[in-house]
Amino acid sequence: MLIGVPKEIKPHEYRVGLTPGSARELIHHGHNVLVETNAGAKLGMTDEEYKNVGAAIAADASEIFEKAEMVVKVKEPQEVEWKKLRDGQILFTYLHLAAEPELAKGLKNANCVAIAYETITSDRDGLPLLAPMSEIAGRMSVHAGAHTLEIHQGGRGVLLGAAPGVAPAKVAILGGGVAGTNAARMALGLGADVSILDISARRLRELDQIFGPHLRTIFSSIENVEQYVFEADLVIGAVLVPGASAPKLVTREMLKEMKTGTVVVDIAIDQGGCFETSKPTTHDDPTYIVEDVVHYCVANMPGAVANSSTVALNNATLPFVTTLANKGYAKALLDDSHFRNGLNVMGGKITHGAVGAALGENAAEPLDLLEKAA
Repeated sequence: MLIGVPKEIKPHEYRVGLTPGSARELIHHGHNVLVETNAGAKLGMTDEEYKNVGAAIAADASEIFEKAEMVVKVKEPQEVEWKKLRDGQILFTYLHLAAEPELAKGLKNANCVAIAYETITSDRDGLPLLAPMSEIAGRMSVHAGAHTLEIHQGGRGVLLGAAPGVAPAKVAILGGGVAGTNAARMALGLGADVSILDISARRLRELDQIFGPHLRTIFSSIENVEQYVFEADLVIGAVLVPGASAPKLVTREMLKEMKTGTVVVDIAIDQGGCFETSKPTTHDDPTYIVEDVVHYCVANMPGAVANSSTVALNNATLPFVTTLANKGYAKALLDDSHFRNGLNVMGGKITHGAVGAALGENAAEPLDLLEKAA
């Protein structure tokens, strides 16, 4: 199979779909890899390194989309990219279609086979290809929040870990999944007063066992969310419903009761965000203020640490890319129900229930489409 890797074009996105080491692995399995020139240049992954492992270099993205049987990316395709996709071509990347109706329409029109990293599952409802970026985003959310709390950034002028004789900042984390757990780890490490809220009693018990009395674990009810958000200096939104829009846990009315200069960091912004007032921002202009509350809603937060993020992502995605290339998409997805959950668009139709519900569409049954394609 010919696997293509275009350069990412979303603003300040420097990650790359395949590292030279990943390309080497695929070539070892008998496949061909075509990488757009300078795709990994910002990471120190040069065209020469790709050529040294046997990959070919494309002059531009058009050559990638024209020739590749499978396109491997990091971020969702931008309009100029989705218009280059073709019938039956495999697209393997993060999609987050619940928050991107125009992209969903573009993928359906292209009649491509779009497989989303973020909806592939594993045992115990894990999300193995979302997890590494959630880990990084969770840790970065605390860095971003701590910086934004500085008074010249619009924040309250509060230091997370404070100082002897000074109370630490209060951090409320909404969601105890991978991102929320990593945010808690970082905030506790900096000496903050940390509470985490989740609707799963089992998960709260697990977090209590992991962190002990250092972390306050709270059941997520409307009353408790209000209490802890109103008291917080930093609120981190880390709630995820796979494939679906994130629930709006903090309303605009609630912002009015929060302290002036409180910072909210919305890790769930790729899925629409879990604050009613959230809207995507960029690393160029990461914050805005609503009701005297500073919002940090950068949609590709891990892109700021692109080298670490690329390696972590490739560690997770490479086995799936290899399986797709070795078996073809139909057999690969028919053989593995967890992998099949990653199929979001095929045959001009939405094929994931939660994505379809978020977009107001009835999802097609993926098994029927795959069996016809096999």
